[in-house]
Amino acid sequence: MSFGDGGPFQGPEEPGSGGTPDWEALADASAARARRKKWLLIGGGALATAAVAAVVATAVIHTNGGGRGTSAGKHASELPAPEPSFSSVAPPPPPDPRDYIADVKKDRLPVDVDAFFPDDRLTAGGRTYARGATHRTQQCAATTQGALGAVLTANGCDQVIRATYSRDGVAVTVGIAVFDTEAQAKRTARLATGGLASLSGSGVPVFCRDGVICRRTANSYGRYAYFMVGGFTDGRDATKADKAVYTTSDDLTDYTFRRIRHRGEVQASAAADITTT
Repeated sequence: MSFGDGGPFQGPEEPGSGGTPDWEALADASAARARRKKWLLIGGGALATAAVAAVVATAVIHTNGGGRGTSAGKHASELPAPEPSFSSVAPPPPPDPRDYIADVKKDRLPVDVDAFFPDDRLTAGGRTYARGATHRTQQCAATTQGALGAVLTANGCDQVIRATYSRDGVAVTVGIAVFDTEAQAKRTARLATGGLASLSGSGVPVFCRDGVICRRTANSYGRYAYFMVGGFTDGRDATKADKAVYTTSDDLTDYTFRRIRHRGEVQASAAADITTT
Protein backbone atom coordinates (compact mmCIF):
# COMPACT_ATOMS: atom_id res chain seq x y z
CA MET A 1 0.00 0.00 0.00
CA SER A 2 1.12 3.59 -0.53
CA PHE A 3 0.15 6.65 1.40
CA GLY A 4 1.46 8.96 -1.31
CA ASP A 5 2.88 12.17 -0.02
CA GLY A 6 1.53 11.64 3.44
CA GLY A 7 -1.97 12.65 2.32
CA PRO A 8 -5.25 10.95 3.13
CA PHE A 9 -5.91 7.27 2.65
CA GLN A 10 -6.63 6.56 -1.02
CA GLY A 11 -7.98 2.99 -0.92
CA PRO A 12 -6.39 -0.32 -1.91
CA GLU A 13 -4.39 -0.91 -5.00
CA GLU A 14 -5.19 -3.70 -7.42
CA PRO A 15 -2.93 -6.67 -6.59
CA GLY A 16 0.19 -6.70 -8.63
CA SER A 17 -0.49 -3.32 -10.18
CA GLY A 18 1.89 -1.38 -7.98
CA GLY A 19 -0.03 1.77 -8.98
CA THR A 20 -3.20 3.80 -8.44
CA PRO A 21 -6.45 1.71 -8.05
CA ASP A 22 -8.87 1.49 -11.00
CA TRP A 23 -11.74 3.48 -9.50
CA GLU A 24 -13.96 3.11 -12.57
CA ALA A 25 -13.70 -0.67 -12.49
CA LEU A 26 -14.48 -0.72 -8.79
CA ALA A 27 -17.54 1.46 -9.38
CA ASP A 28 -18.75 -0.85 -12.14
CA ALA A 29 -18.34 -3.87 -9.89
CA SER A 30 -20.24 -2.18 -7.08
CA ALA A 31 -23.10 -1.29 -9.45
CA ALA A 32 -23.29 -4.89 -10.68
CA ARG A 33 -23.51 -6.19 -7.13
CA ALA A 34 -26.32 -3.70 -6.37
CA ARG A 35 -28.27 -4.83 -9.44
CA ARG A 36 -27.93 -8.47 -8.45
CA LYS A 37 -29.18 -7.72 -4.91
CA LYS A 38 -32.16 -5.79 -6.30
CA TRP A 39 -33.16 -8.64 -8.56
CA LEU A 40 -32.81 -11.08 -5.70
CA LEU A 41 -35.12 -8.93 -3.56
CA ILE A 42 -37.66 -8.64 -6.35
CA GLY A 43 -37.54 -12.37 -6.99
CA GLY A 44 -37.93 -13.17 -3.28
CA GLY A 45 -40.93 -10.84 -3.02
CA ALA A 46 -42.59 -12.53 -5.97
CA LEU A 47 -42.05 -15.93 -4.40
CA ALA A 48 -43.50 -14.73 -1.08
CA THR A 49 -46.52 -13.24 -2.86
CA ALA A 50 -47.06 -16.49 -4.75
CA ALA A 51 -46.85 -18.46 -1.50
CA VAL A 52 -49.43 -16.24 0.22
CA ALA A 53 -51.72 -16.50 -2.81
CA ALA A 54 -51.41 -20.27 -2.71
CA VAL A 55 -52.35 -20.36 1.00
CA VAL A 56 -55.38 -18.11 0.44
CA ALA A 57 -56.50 -20.18 -2.54
CA THR A 58 -56.22 -23.36 -0.49
CA ALA A 59 -58.30 -21.82 2.32
CA VAL A 60 -60.97 -20.71 -0.17
CA ILE A 61 -61.09 -24.16 -1.72
CA HIS A 62 -61.59 -25.80 1.70
CA THR A 63 -64.25 -23.27 2.71
CA ASN A 64 -66.26 -23.44 -0.52
CA GLY A 65 -66.01 -27.15 -0.97
CA GLY A 66 -63.53 -26.92 -3.84
CA GLY A 67 -65.96 -25.55 -6.39
CA ARG A 68 -66.95 -28.83 -7.98
CA GLY A 69 -66.43 -30.87 -4.85
CA THR A 70 -69.18 -32.54 -2.77
CA SER A 71 -71.04 -30.91 0.11
CA ALA A 72 -69.04 -32.96 2.58
CA GLY A 73 -66.56 -30.10 2.83
CA LYS A 74 -69.17 -27.52 3.80
CA HIS A 75 -69.51 -26.14 7.29
CA ALA A 76 -72.34 -27.73 9.29
CA SER A 77 -74.21 -24.42 9.45
CA GLU A 78 -74.28 -24.27 5.62
CA LEU A 79 -75.98 -27.67 5.21
CA PRO A 80 -79.71 -27.46 4.38
CA ALA A 81 -82.02 -28.17 7.33
CA PRO A 82 -84.32 -31.21 6.95
CA GLU A 83 -87.74 -30.34 5.62
CA PRO A 84 -90.55 -30.93 8.18
CA SER A 85 -93.13 -33.44 7.07
CA PHE A 86 -96.82 -33.12 7.85
CA SER A 87 -99.66 -35.50 7.29
CA SER A 88 -102.03 -34.38 4.57
CA VAL A 89 -104.93 -35.93 6.51
CA ALA A 90 -106.37 -33.59 9.15
CA PRO A 91 -107.31 -35.26 12.45
CA PRO A 92 -111.04 -35.45 13.11
CA PRO A 93 -112.44 -32.72 15.38
CA PRO A 94 -113.18 -33.77 18.96
CA PRO A 95 -116.76 -34.82 19.58
CA ASP A 96 -119.13 -32.16 20.90
CA PRO A 97 -120.48 -33.33 24.30
CA ARG A 98 -123.80 -31.65 23.59
CA ASP A 99 -124.33 -33.91 20.57
CA TYR A 100 -124.56 -36.88 22.92
CA ILE A 101 -127.37 -35.46 25.00
CA ALA A 102 -129.31 -33.79 22.19
CA ASP A 103 -130.94 -36.93 20.83
CA VAL A 104 -132.09 -40.21 22.36
CA LYS A 105 -130.32 -42.15 19.56
CA LYS A 106 -126.88 -41.04 20.82
CA ASP A 107 -127.62 -40.58 24.53
CA ARG A 108 -127.19 -44.18 25.67
CA LEU A 109 -126.32 -43.89 29.37
CA PRO A 110 -128.90 -44.99 31.95
CA VAL A 111 -131.65 -42.50 32.77
CA ASP A 112 -132.44 -42.79 36.47
CA VAL A 113 -132.11 -40.99 39.80
CA ASP A 114 -128.48 -41.98 40.32
CA ALA A 115 -127.54 -40.63 36.88
CA PHE A 116 -128.55 -37.09 37.84
CA PHE A 117 -128.74 -36.93 41.66
CA PRO A 118 -126.12 -39.38 42.97
CA ASP A 119 -124.97 -37.36 46.00
CA ASP A 120 -126.52 -37.70 49.47
CA ARG A 121 -124.86 -34.39 50.22
CA LEU A 122 -123.52 -31.81 47.79
CA THR A 123 -121.48 -28.66 48.28
CA ALA A 124 -121.72 -25.50 46.20
CA GLY A 125 -120.02 -22.21 47.00
CA GLY A 126 -119.03 -23.51 50.44
CA ARG A 127 -122.65 -24.42 51.26
CA THR A 128 -123.65 -28.05 51.91
CA TYR A 129 -127.08 -29.41 51.09
CA ALA A 130 -128.61 -32.70 52.23
CA ARG A 131 -130.61 -34.81 49.83
CA GLY A 132 -134.14 -35.69 50.86
CA ALA A 133 -136.67 -37.69 48.86
CA THR A 134 -136.21 -38.75 45.23
CA HIS A 135 -138.82 -39.88 42.70
CA ARG A 136 -139.04 -41.13 39.12
CA THR A 137 -142.15 -41.62 36.99
CA GLN A 138 -143.34 -41.83 33.41
CA GLN A 139 -146.53 -40.01 34.43
CA CYS A 140 -145.02 -36.62 33.67
CA ALA A 141 -148.15 -34.54 34.41
CA ALA A 142 -148.43 -36.06 37.89
CA THR A 143 -145.25 -34.23 38.95
CA THR A 144 -146.58 -30.75 38.19
CA GLN A 145 -148.92 -28.02 39.41
CA GLY A 146 -151.07 -25.91 37.14
CA ALA A 147 -150.65 -26.07 33.36
CA LEU A 148 -147.12 -27.43 33.23
CA GLY A 149 -148.39 -31.02 33.05
CA ALA A 150 -150.25 -30.33 29.81
CA VAL A 151 -147.15 -28.71 28.28
CA LEU A 152 -145.03 -31.72 29.17
CA THR A 153 -147.53 -34.14 27.69
CA ALA A 154 -148.02 -32.14 24.49
CA ASN A 155 -144.30 -32.11 23.78
CA GLY A 156 -143.76 -35.84 24.29
CA CYS A 157 -142.32 -36.05 27.81
CA ASP A 158 -140.98 -39.55 28.46
CA GLN A 159 -140.41 -39.34 32.23
CA VAL A 160 -139.66 -36.96 35.09
CA ILE A 161 -137.01 -37.49 37.77
CA ARG A 162 -137.18 -35.39 40.95
CA ALA A 163 -134.96 -34.84 43.99
CA THR A 164 -135.21 -32.48 46.97
CA TYR A 165 -132.26 -30.86 48.76
CA SER A 166 -132.46 -28.67 51.86
CA ARG A 167 -130.38 -26.45 54.13
CA ASP A 168 -131.21 -24.18 57.08
CA GLY A 169 -135.00 -24.21 56.67
CA VAL A 170 -134.95 -23.79 52.87
CA ALA A 171 -135.83 -26.67 50.51
CA VAL A 172 -135.64 -26.99 46.75
CA THR A 173 -137.08 -29.68 44.48
CA VAL A 174 -135.48 -30.11 41.06
CA GLY A 175 -137.28 -32.06 38.34
CA ILE A 176 -135.73 -33.25 35.06
CA ALA A 177 -138.17 -33.95 32.23
CA VAL A 178 -136.75 -36.31 29.59
CA PHE A 179 -137.55 -36.00 25.86
CA ASP A 180 -136.35 -37.68 22.68
CA THR A 181 -134.94 -34.53 21.08
CA GLU A 182 -133.42 -31.19 22.03
CA ALA A 183 -136.14 -29.33 20.13
CA GLN A 184 -138.86 -30.87 22.32
CA ALA A 185 -137.05 -29.89 25.51
CA LYS A 186 -136.46 -26.32 24.34
CA ARG A 187 -140.07 -25.85 23.37
CA THR A 188 -141.27 -27.19 26.71
CA ALA A 189 -139.03 -24.82 28.71
CA ARG A 190 -140.11 -21.88 26.57
CA LEU A 191 -143.85 -22.61 26.94
CA ALA A 192 -143.72 -23.64 30.61
CA THR A 193 -146.48 -22.25 32.83
CA GLY A 194 -147.54 -23.38 36.26
CA GLY A 195 -144.69 -25.25 37.89
CA LEU A 196 -143.11 -28.35 39.33
CA ALA A 197 -144.75 -29.96 42.38
CA SER A 198 -142.47 -30.00 45.42
CA LEU A 199 -141.36 -33.39 46.77
CA SER A 200 -141.37 -33.84 50.56
CA GLY A 201 -140.22 -36.75 52.74
CA SER A 202 -136.92 -38.13 54.11
CA GLY A 203 -136.74 -35.39 56.74
CA VAL A 204 -138.19 -32.56 54.63
CA PRO A 205 -141.75 -31.45 55.49
CA VAL A 206 -144.35 -30.41 52.92
CA PHE A 207 -143.39 -27.05 51.39
CA CYS A 208 -144.50 -24.82 48.53
CA ARG A 209 -148.05 -26.17 48.46
CA ASP A 210 -151.54 -24.80 49.05
CA GLY A 211 -150.89 -21.42 47.47
CA VAL A 212 -147.65 -20.65 49.29
CA ILE A 213 -145.48 -18.31 47.21
CA CYS A 214 -142.22 -19.94 46.12
CA ARG A 215 -139.58 -19.36 43.52
CA ARG A 216 -139.92 -21.34 40.25
CA THR A 217 -137.64 -21.61 37.23
CA ALA A 218 -137.59 -23.50 33.90
CA ASN A 219 -134.54 -24.29 31.70
CA SER A 220 -133.36 -26.84 29.15
CA TYR A 221 -130.08 -28.37 27.99
CA GLY A 222 -129.85 -31.06 25.35
CA ARG A 223 -132.94 -33.26 25.38
CA TYR A 224 -133.64 -32.41 29.02
CA ALA A 225 -135.89 -29.69 30.40
CA TYR A 226 -135.34 -29.04 34.09
CA PHE A 227 -137.51 -27.20 36.58
CA MET A 228 -137.07 -25.94 40.13
CA VAL A 229 -139.37 -24.94 42.96
CA GLY A 230 -137.91 -23.60 46.22
CA GLY A 231 -139.08 -21.97 49.43
CA PHE A 232 -139.23 -22.18 53.21
CA THR A 233 -140.00 -25.44 54.98
CA ASP A 234 -142.07 -23.61 57.65
CA GLY A 235 -144.70 -22.55 55.13
CA ARG A 236 -143.75 -18.88 54.79
CA ASP A 237 -144.04 -17.10 51.48
CA ALA A 238 -140.76 -16.37 49.71
CA THR A 239 -140.03 -12.89 48.41
CA LYS A 240 -137.30 -11.35 46.31
CA ALA A 241 -135.65 -10.13 49.50
CA ASP A 242 -135.13 -13.70 50.75
CA LYS A 243 -131.57 -14.29 49.58
CA ALA A 244 -131.39 -17.76 51.14
CA VAL A 245 -134.17 -19.01 48.85
CA TYR A 246 -132.50 -17.52 45.76
CA THR A 247 -129.04 -18.80 46.70
CA THR A 248 -130.28 -22.34 47.37
CA SER A 249 -132.33 -22.52 44.19
CA ASP A 250 -129.45 -21.13 42.09
CA ASP A 251 -127.02 -23.65 43.59
CA LEU A 252 -129.33 -26.58 42.81
CA THR A 253 -130.18 -25.34 39.33
CA ASP A 254 -126.49 -25.01 38.51
CA TYR A 255 -125.77 -28.45 39.96
CA THR A 256 -128.46 -30.00 37.75
CA PHE A 257 -127.10 -28.30 34.64
CA ARG A 258 -123.59 -29.58 35.40
CA ARG A 259 -124.88 -33.13 35.90
CA ILE A 260 -126.58 -33.09 32.49
CA ARG A 261 -123.49 -31.61 30.82
CA HIS A 262 -121.25 -34.19 32.51
CA ARG A 263 -123.39 -36.89 30.95
CA GLY A 264 -122.53 -35.55 27.50
CA GLU A 265 -118.83 -35.18 28.34
CA VAL A 266 -118.55 -38.80 29.47
CA GLN A 267 -120.06 -40.11 26.25
CA ALA A 268 -118.05 -37.76 24.02
CA SER A 269 -114.82 -38.82 25.73
CA ALA A 270 -115.64 -42.49 25.23
CA ALA A 271 -116.37 -41.85 21.54
CA ALA A 272 -113.04 -40.01 21.13
CA ASP A 273 -111.14 -42.93 22.69
CA ILE A 274 -112.72 -45.34 20.21
CA THR A 275 -111.85 -43.05 17.27
CA THR A 276 -108.17 -42.71 18.24
CA THR A 277 -107.73 -46.45 18.74
